[in-house]
Amino acid sequence: MRPKCDPDANSSAGDDVVIGPVDVGPIAHGGHCVARHDGRVIFVRHALPGEQVMITITDDTHDRFWRADAVEVIEPSPERVPRRCPVSGPGLCGGCDFQHVDLAAQRRLKAAVVAEQLERLAGIPWAGEVQAVSTHDTREGLGWRTRMRYQVDDHGRAGLRAHRSHRIVPLPDGGCPIADPRTPAVTGQSWPSGSELVAVAAASGSALLLDGDRRVGDRVVSEQAAGRVWSVTADGFWQVHPAAADTLVRAVLDGLQPTPGERALDLYCGVGLFAGVLADSGCRVWAVEGSRPAVQLARRNLADVAERVSFAAGRVERSLAGLPGEVDLVVLDPPRSGAGAAVMRAVAGRGPRGIAYVACDPAALARDLATAAQLGYRPASITAYDLFPMTAHIECVAILQPTGETRAQSNRVNQD
Repeated sequence: MRPKCDPDANSSAGDDVVIGPVDVGPIAHGGHCVARHDGRVIFVRHALPGEQVMITITDDTHDRFWRADAVEVIEPSPERVPRRCPVSGPGLCGGCDFQHVDLAAQRRLKAAVVAEQLERLAGIPWAGEVQAVSTHDTREGLGWRTRMRYQVDDHGRAGLRAHRSHRIVPLPDGGCPIADPRTPAVTGQSWPSGSELVAVAAASGSALLLDGDRRVGDRVVSEQAAGRVWSVTADGFWQVHPAAADTLVRAVLDGLQPTPGERALDLYCGVGLFAGVLADSGCRVWAVEGSRPAVQLARRNLADVAERVSFAAGRVERSLAGLPGEVDLVVLDPPRSGAGAAVMRAVAGRGPRGIAYVACDPAALARDLATAAQLGYRPASITAYDLFPMTAHIECVAILQPTGETRAQSNRVNQD
C-alpha cells in the first residue's frame, strides 16, 4: 500500500496522488533529488539519481516547484540498499534522508552537493571528497548520534517528527538506529503527552531531560576533546558525533598553524572548544557566544588559561565592536544560517592572516565565502566531513587566507 500525503504537511494535494513514472535527476541540497514532470520541477525524497520512480506529491503550494516522495521504484540505482530503520521511508520519520543509500554513495552525493553550492553561490570550483569519520561503533553509519531530541505523541510514545511536519512517528521497539547506544532508552514506557525528551550520551555518562527543566540525571555533563574535559549542559550545543570535536579541532589547527603570542578571535565559541585549543597554542584569544550559560561554562572550562582568554556573551555582529581592531587569526563556527555579510566584513577588516570557517551548511558557507572573496580572502582549502551519516547534513572546514590585500585596504572595504 502506497503511503498517503502527510495531512500535516504544507500541501493542497489530495491523498494518495501518485504520478509517474518519473526520471530522477541529480542530487540537490536538502536531501532530495531534482526531477521534472510535465515541465514542473519536483524535489523528490527517497530517490536516487538515475532511478525511475512513482511519486506521491507532498507539497504543491509553490508556483515554481513541488515536493514529493518516491513511493515505488521501477528502475533502482545500484547504490540503493535496504533501509536499516523500520520507520524510515515515505510518510514516516523525517530524521534520515539517506537510509536507502549505500554509505559510500551517501558521501559521493554529499560531495556533489558541496561542489554545486560552492560553484553556484561563490564561483569556487571544488573537487574534494566527503571524508568518512568513524569510531569503532559507528563504521556502518549507525549508532553515532550522542544527543537525541524526542517528542511524545498523544499516546505517550516517544518519537521523531515526520519530514516537514508536526506529526510524530513513534520510535521502533529497538529505538532509533542512528542514536548512540549509550543514550538512555525511551521506548517501552509512557511519557507525558506533548512533552519533549532529550537523551544524551556524554563522556561522563548518560542523561535524560524531560521538558528541559524536569530532569532525570544531571543537567551538566562532561565531554572530552582536544586533551581537555569540557562541561556542557545536556541540552546545550556540543557536536553530536563522538569523533566530531577532535576532527574539527585538528582541521582548524592544521589550517591555521597558530603560534605563541598571536591574537585570535573565536566567534560563536560555545563552551570554548576552539578558544581553548588556540589558548593552549599560546595565543591571546577573545571569544564571543550568544548563550550566556555557555559562556559561563566556557569560563569554567578554561579557568586555567584565563589570562589568555576573554569571553563576551552577546550577538556576534554586535559584540565585534568591542574586540581588538587587528588580529592574526579568526575561527568562525556559526549556526546553520551562516555568519552573514556584516560579520564577514568585520572579520576581514581586522586583517587576519588566517580564518577558519567551520560550517554545517554548504549553502551558507558558499554565501559567506562569496562575501569573503569581495573582501580579499580566498579559501586555501575546503575539507568536508561525514559527521551525520544517513542524513543529508555535511560539516565543512574552510581555511581562508588574504589574497595580498593590505590591512589598510581591508579596513577601507570594511568601512564602505
